[in-house]
Amino acid sequence: MTGKFYQQSPQLPNQYETDYALRSWLQWILPAGMLAEIESDLRELGERVVGDIMEMGLDAQSNLPRLVNFDPWGRRIDRLQLAHGWQQLHDVAAEQGLVAIGYERNYGPWSRIYQFAKLYLFHPSSAIYTCPLAMTDGAARLIEVHGDNYLRQGAYRHLTSRDPKEFWTSGQWMTERPGGSDVSNTETIARVEADGYRLYGDKWFTSATDAQMAMTLARQEDASGNYASGSRGLSLFYLETCDRDGGSNQLVIHRLKDKLGTRALPTAEISLQGTSARLVGAPGKGVKNIATLFNITRIYNNCCAVGYMRRSIALARDYAQRRRAFGKLLSQHPLHLETIAALEVEFVGALHLCFYLCQLLGLEECGQATPEQRALLRLLTPLGKLYSGKQAIAVASEALECFGGAGYVEDTGLPSLLRDSQVLAIWEGTTNILSLDVLRAITREAAMEPFFVEVQQRLERIANRQLQPQIAKINQALAAIREYLEKSVAEDRDFLEAGSRYFSYSLVRVLIASLLLEHAAWGLERNQRLPELEIVKRWCRHDLAPLIYNNRHYRNETRTLALGEIDC
Repeated sequence: MTGKFYQQSPQLPNQYETDYALRSWLQWILPAGMLAEIESDLRELGERVVGDIMEMGLDAQSNLPRLVNFDPWGRRIDRLQLAHGWQQLHDVAAEQGLVAIGYERNYGPWSRIYQFAKLYLFHPSSAIYTCPLAMTDGAARLIEVHGDNYLRQGAYRHLTSRDPKEFWTSGQWMTERPGGSDVSNTETIARVEADGYRLYGDKWFTSATDAQMAMTLARQEDASGNYASGSRGLSLFYLETCDRDGGSNQLVIHRLKDKLGTRALPTAEISLQGTSARLVGAPGKGVKNIATLFNITRIYNNCCAVGYMRRSIALARDYAQRRRAFGKLLSQHPLHLETIAALEVEFVGALHLCFYLCQLLGLEECGQATPEQRALLRLLTPLGKLYSGKQAIAVASEALECFGGAGYVEDTGLPSLLRDSQVLAIWEGTTNILSLDVLRAITREAAMEPFFVEVQQRLERIANRQLQPQIAKINQALAAIREYLEKSVAEDRDFLEAGSRYFSYSLVRVLIASLLLEHAAWGLERNQRLPELEIVKRWCRHDLAPLIYNNRHYRNETRTLALGEIDC
């Protein structure tokens, strides 16, 4: 007998209208008048991301970037051939104000929340066009803070434009063969020549190679050909990828990277062979200055991770109501529902952290943040990125499993969720690099006490007796973190570093618990039984402070296990 059954594919409705977590959070935080003004825009974008914008993203993923090094007559041209969909996404990003909203600041400190709500909706359908947007936004903020009038009147205007013909994207060209996250090994040289600075060196990863400009680090060479080594010898430079005649600005593109994911995004190995550039900020302050850019790109990374989590769950949820197995829909199997519910808990927690971070960013940029809020922003920027990047991978992996074998088949489009999510734990700083950055925020900028105060004040605002068990659990975790820090003083210097990843996870899980709890209390006050009430209960059933006491003996055992140094 010939089989006649064909499984229905998952379908996505309007991604704003069906996102109770985002809509509830915006209703909670934003001024009522503002939400009324922007909601139609969010609703329209929520429809487009499952319509024409999704089609653009699919086209970009089906027609990958191609590098043409030579023309038919042998001339070196290094031209990128990009999908029509990728180019359309550039225009949509400009028209939607996906960068501009953050700098127009029509809603003051709330503007960043509006902007990131749109980015969150846009990202999962965009073939990760949010990567060049992240670097573009970071470059705009860097110029706003450290740029001179030339850059503010030129590049900044392009980066923040809503006109597709005027809108520029920016690269962030940091990684070199010796370096990776350790930029102190940067080899690129900045040489003063007759017409200004010229850059000479190689960049091992340059994402968004199709951008019109880039920010990069280089060592300034003096008249004797000498230059300083280490991080303190690095300065920040602005360059445009084309010269005034439209030709290459002495850039050679060697090849495009063959990556696990983010394949629609052109990422290349390049050489700077006398590339004209402009110094940004003070000489020797390049690492400090470019941190302004990193702060923005890391928040983008956080937002993109949450967007992928939401999309993974939305697809799995819809499929559960279409797929039959063992005589009934997946949505009627208790264990399957438990799986999706667990993913929802992780997603909603990550969403609350992400948008709280956007809230702090808006306050800081508009000069309305307190010193304590600025310290929190410094601490939470690496925390949000490191935690959500890992969770996005876990959620995408579990969601693919909800589709069985179909989740492993490329032409369903599902595997790209996992492949593209994997990069979120790597670029803009790996989990370990960011865990160490958290320690720097604590030791150099005294960010720990503002963290304790922030969480404690949230708990003190909650009077509802239903939530007392969760308050007690959070207080218990706070006490454990304080005790851990106190005991670290008596240990050697490696104690905190070795345990910094689990320490970072502890901070995140405690803060998210307090955010979810306060939101649930807000709903109860209005007789709205929000899902957050059950979410925070489930969140708090887990260990909120998974700390590891990495004393010298523990680390010696770790070395044995990690390196296989076992004498048989």
